[in-house]
Amino acid sequence: MRRRRLPTALTTLALATATLATLPAAAPPPAAAAPTVASRPAAAPDWSTAVIDSTTARYTPSTIGGWSYPVGLYLYGQYLTYRRTHDARYLTYIKSYVDRFVKSDGSIDQSFNSLDSMQAGRLLVILHHETGQDRYRKAAKKIRDRLNTYPRTSDGGFWHADTSSRAHQLWADGVYMVNPFLVEYGKEFGDSAYTNDEAAKQLYVYGSHLQVANGLLKHAYDESRTASWADPRTGLAPEHWCRAVGWYSMAIVNVLDAIPADQSRRPQLLSVFRKLAAGLEKYQDPATGRWFQVIDKGDRSDNWTETSCSSMFTYALSRGAQQGYIDKHFAAVARRGYEGVLAKLSVGSDGRTDLADISIGTNVGDYAYYIGRTRATNDFHGLGAFLIMNEQLRGD
Repeated sequence: MRRRRLPTALTTLALATATLATLPAAAPPPAAAAPTVASRPAAAPDWSTAVIDSTTARYTPSTIGGWSYPVGLYLYGQYLTYRRTHDARYLTYIKSYVDRFVKSDGSIDQSFNSLDSMQAGRLLVILHHETGQDRYRKAAKKIRDRLNTYPRTSDGGFWHADTSSRAHQLWADGVYMVNPFLVEYGKEFGDSAYTNDEAAKQLYVYGSHLQVANGLLKHAYDESRTASWADPRTGLAPEHWCRAVGWYSMAIVNVLDAIPADQSRRPQLLSVFRKLAAGLEKYQDPATGRWFQVIDKGDRSDNWTETSCSSMFTYALSRGAQQGYIDKHFAAVARRGYEGVLAKLSVGSDGRTDLADISIGTNVGDYAYYIGRTRATNDFHGLGAFLIMNEQLRGD
C-alpha cells in the first residue's frame, strides 16, 4: 500500500519545488505552492504493532496459553517486530511468558517427546541472545540433547512424535517445529557444525518423501504404511493441506538463510524450493491472491482460502525472491498474497484488530476433514504467520 501512495507524495513535492524555482527571488511563494498536511497521503498503518497491541491487550503472559508451538510462533513474530521497533514491552512480554516455564537454574518441565513441543525453544535462544542469562542456554540445550536419542525413520528423518500413534511418521509441519530452532541454536551457542548439517538433512529427507510431481508436498508420510491415512504403496497422506506446506515453506527459507553457501545439501534444498514455488504460483487463487485450505482443489465450491498458510507462502516467496533462492518474479506472486491476507484483517468497534479465516490445529485427514475445520478469528497460527509475513513485506 505504501508503494502505491509514495509516488503521489513525491510528485506533489516535485511540483511544489518547480513552482518555487520559477518565482522571482523577491516574491514570496504563494501559500498554495507548498503541500499542506491535509494534502499528504496518510501513512500506512503499522499492522504488526496493531496486531501485537490487540493481542497483548486480550491476553497477559500468564493467560496466553501453555508451552506450545502456536503461542511460540506468535511470540516469535512479536520478537521480529520488537527488533524493528525496539519497543521494550514486546520483549518483556516474551520473557514473562517463558519465565513461567524456565526456572532460575535453567530447568524446564518438558519431555520434548514431540517436534511440536520444541518450536517454542526458539524463544529460549532469543532470550539468551537478548539477556545473556545462562538459564536460557541450559533450557535450550535440553532440546538439543533430546535430539541425540530422538527416534528417526530409516533414512534419518525425525518422527513427528515419540509415540505409538506417530511412530515412523514425517509430517511437513515438523520441519518448522525443530529446524529453525536448530540453526539458531547452533549460531548462538557455537554448535553450527552439527545443527546446520542436521537441519539441511531433515529438510531434504522430508522433501524427498513428501514432494510430488506438481511441486507441492503431501501433509505426511508413514514409513510403516500402517496409519489409516497412508497410501499402502507410497505411505503418503491423501491431500496437500495448506498449512503443512506453509510450515515447510518457511522452514526451508530459514535454513537456507542459515547454512553456509557451500553446504553440501544446499543445491538439493534449492531444487525442492524452486519446484515448490512453481506449484504455489500455479495454485494461487487469482481472485483473492490467497491459497486454499486444500491447495490444489480450489475449484471445489466448499473449499476456502486460509489465512495462516497464505501468510506463510507470502513470506517464503518474498524472502526467497529477495535472497535469490527462487526467481525474482515470485516477489509479485508474494505481493498478491500480501494484499489478499490484508483483506482478511479488520479493526473492530473496540479498536482491536481481527484476523479471520484461520484453520485451527489439524491432524492428518482427508478432503472433507480439512474443509470442515473451524475457521477461527485471531488463532495464534494465523497471528504468528501474519507477523512474520508483515515484517518481511511491510516496507516492500
